[in-house]
Amino acid sequence: MSMDLKTMQSLVTRGRMGRRDFMQMALAAGVTVAAAETLFTKAARAEPKKGGKFRAGIGHGQTSDSLDPATWANAFSADVGFVIGSCLTGIDQKNNAVPDLAESFEAADGAKTWVYKLKKGIEFHNGKTLKAADVVATYDYHRGENSKSAAKSVLADITDIKADGDETVIFTLKSGSADFPYITTDYHLPIFASDGNGGIDWKSGIGTGPFVMENYQPGVKFTAKRNPNFHKDGPYFDEIEMHSIIDVAARQNALLTGDIDYIDRCDLKTLNMLERNPEVKITDITGFSHYVAPMDVRVKPFDNVDVRLALKWAINREEIVKKVLLGHGRPGNDNPLAPSIKFATQPEPVFSYDPEKAKFHLKKAGLSSLKVDLSAADAAFAGAVDAAVLMKESAAKAGIDINVIKEANDGYWDAVWMKKPWCFSYWSGRPTADWMFTTAYAADAAWNDTFWKNDRFNELLLKARAETDEPSRAAMYAEMQQILHDDGGIMVLMFNNFTSAHSDKVAHGDLNTNYDHDGGYMFERWWFA
Repeated sequence: MSMDLKTMQSLVTRGRMGRRDFMQMALAAGVTVAAAETLFTKAARAEPKKGGKFRAGIGHGQTSDSLDPATWANAFSADVGFVIGSCLTGIDQKNNAVPDLAESFEAADGAKTWVYKLKKGIEFHNGKTLKAADVVATYDYHRGENSKSAAKSVLADITDIKADGDETVIFTLKSGSADFPYITTDYHLPIFASDGNGGIDWKSGIGTGPFVMENYQPGVKFTAKRNPNFHKDGPYFDEIEMHSIIDVAARQNALLTGDIDYIDRCDLKTLNMLERNPEVKITDITGFSHYVAPMDVRVKPFDNVDVRLALKWAINREEIVKKVLLGHGRPGNDNPLAPSIKFATQPEPVFSYDPEKAKFHLKKAGLSSLKVDLSAADAAFAGAVDAAVLMKESAAKAGIDINVIKEANDGYWDAVWMKKPWCFSYWSGRPTADWMFTTAYAADAAWNDTFWKNDRFNELLLKARAETDEPSRAAMYAEMQQILHDDGGIMVLMFNNFTSAHSDKVAHGDLNTNYDHDGGYMFERWWFA
């Protein structure tokens, strides 16, 4: 019996033809061994399959982490949220906001009112049915008067949330917001059950997500088993293990020895060697992520805009991209919006390495030289300490002495970030201009790590959010990007690719670009081939 290759591949994908039969028939049809192997592998991996334990090595996590969603500040914590919980909406592979726990969402009154209809029959891990009251309690937890949540600033435009029955939630905003469905994708906002006393039950780790938590050792390990009642297709793994492995060499060795199946934030210095390993697959995705060096503008000498400008001209960003990212990214220009984000611009002048311009701004600040401390740890991003050394070397030619302080990885986000006047950080980015600016640069944002406040910027932030005329909105966002570039305390060193590696036994479909780990959905969407 003869059969064409397309039919054979379809049978493989559906599990109705094994490798041996496929290879024999393909070779008989004149296909080379190498080509037949490639065709079989592609077909076999195309259809998600259930089973197995997926082990991931994550380059984040610290012992002070917790299950409290208000405190989540690194990728390990965010992954915990994606694993145990689900948000009202999610981000798809084309960076659209799409329904998740919500069945639908609709705007009214010039986008000042948003009505979310919940999917019927969704259960928490303990069998309790999800209700609109749980959504209200979750959002009130983050936006309450005494809340310390990182999501509080992006929820500040909400004036009222109410349940209309068990399956409808109505959000009322101060002003129109066409981007509101993106806000409800925030990884701090998975829905937890109301505790009946105005709070939510986050301590149990019981959510509606794809996996049910078994054990959590902050800064060490997280384990979970598949949720058999998950409301979407998947998950496909029976079990997952997340390991916090900050050291990039240790992370990579764990993959090569087979102790784990996936690592993020690959060691770019040895990536070529890793790529030559036939049992390892590399993903290198361009997204919104960027590495930054925030300056606390409340603290001398960073309170002087000319000092900030001097430092911006004294840094050789192209060299950092070349030597730290090894080309897997591009230089930043102190604008946190990736070029692919709607309304993104390229402010002028473009900050490039120019010691003479740095000296000019030092002189304007009344200085002939400058000495500043820069706190660095690879917990911020792989290669952060190397980047600090490169910054020290380039700034020296401008009469600036950067004293590099190597900080401990564990506890970095509690003891250094937003505590030391100049340090390193990273942003996964956000899919809209409003969300990025509101989260990190609005005057009272919880994560405004430069503590920068600009009246004109904050005025435009509110106006642009409510503006429905796109040319007018674009003009406002362009002005905001220019203000931040010229006056802000943020130094956007570079936009980095999401570069990760996994066992060739692991398969996946198209990847998200909005966030690392397939947009946070890796555990839910991936499978063993």
